[in-house]
Formats: sequence, C-alpha cells, structure tokens
Amino acid sequence: MARNYIVTGGFGALGRAVCSELLSAGHRVVAMDIASPPGGFTVNAIGQLDLADERAVAEGYAKAEQMLGGIDGVVNVAGGFLWETLADGTIRNWERMLSMNLLTAAISCKAALAHLRPGGSIVNIGAAAASNTATGMAPYAASKAGVMALTEGLSAELSERNIRVNAVLPTIIDTPKNREDMPEADFSAWVQPAAAAKAIAFLLSSDSSAINGAGIKLSTGR
Repeated sequence: MARNYIVTGGFGALGRAVCSELLSAGHRVVAMDIASPPGGFTVNAIGQLDLADERAVAEGYAKAEQMLGGIDGVVNVAGGFLWETLADGTIRNWERMLSMNLLTAAISCKAALAHLRPGGSIVNIGAAAASNTATGMAPYAASKAGVMALTEGLSAELSERNIRVNAVLPTIIDTPKNREDMPEADFSAWVQPAAAAKAIAFLLSSDSSAINGAGIKLSTGR
C-alpha cells in the first residue's frame, strides 16, 4: 500500500537515496531542505526551509500535508558534521552541532505530531560515533547522542498513538562530502547511501512493527 512520507535534508546524498528508495516502492514523498532543489530533482520539494526554525517547519509540514493528503512517516536526515577539539575549538560550534543535528530533528518531530496518522513511523539519523567518542568528535557525538535520547523518549510518548520512533546509527556514509573530507580513507568500508536507505525504509514499514525506540547500527562489518 502506498504511503506518504516526509524526508528532511532530502536534497543531500543520503536524503536523495531515501527519497529514491521510497519512490521505487510506490510511496509518495515530499523532501524538505534548507537548500534549493538540485538540478534534475523530480521529487515533490520544499526548498529554502530553515529546519531549525520551528514556525517555518510547522508551515512546511502543513504545506506537505496538502501536497500529499496526509502523512504516514518522517525521516529526519538533516544534519551536519565537524571535527574539533575542545581546547582549540569554540563553544559556538557546539551550539552549531546541537542546532544542526538535534534541534532540527526535534523541531521536525514536533511539527509532525499534528499530522502523523496512527500506524505511522519516524526514523531519525543518529551516529555510531555517539558512543566511544574519539578526540575531536565530542561536539558531533554529543548532538547525535541527543538524537538517540529524543528517539527513545518520543517512542515512549507516542506509543499510545501507535506511532513508532527509531533511529539508524551509521558509521561513515559514502558521500562526496565525506570523500572530500577524508581523501585517504578506505571508501569501500563505508556504508553506501542506498544501503542505508533500505534500512530506513524497513523501519518505516509495517514489517518492522515490533521495533520501537531502537538505535540500529549501520556498518559494512569491515
């Protein structure tokens, strides 16, 4: 059965892969992003939307519901990364990571509450790096640990509405930006966006009805 989904951060590498996976299964999708839609982007799109602005996101959801005729699920892909030690970095960058990764997810989830139908599902994007944090990873890891806390708390909150909330926790996803930032890495060990998208689509589907409040690590095993 075709369902209606929102994908925030839908114009990036992972967001586009998620949109493609859902569309290929016959679902309807609206992608939201702070950027403008890239050339050749054929998905229903709401661009230039500040996903850290609560009012703007609420308006975006209202528009998306009009476009789709109802909302069955949300994938919160929007986010960002930086490597920075506490000694040499700035507290402003901690705020930046919290805004990009945690607040965007929380604001999207809150906006979704007014629209999600029973039986719906939310999938957030956490990070495997949020545990056993290495040098320079603390700002990013702290924000992604917050995403997991949001996932667990909201899953309990929405259980009576029959809405599930889960997260995927990727290691490193093979995106052009990650390749640019880590040119000496072994790209073959990274998670492909299409593979991550399939895991996300599974968590959105009724096939995963017994999974709620979980954080599922995504790794190639290498």
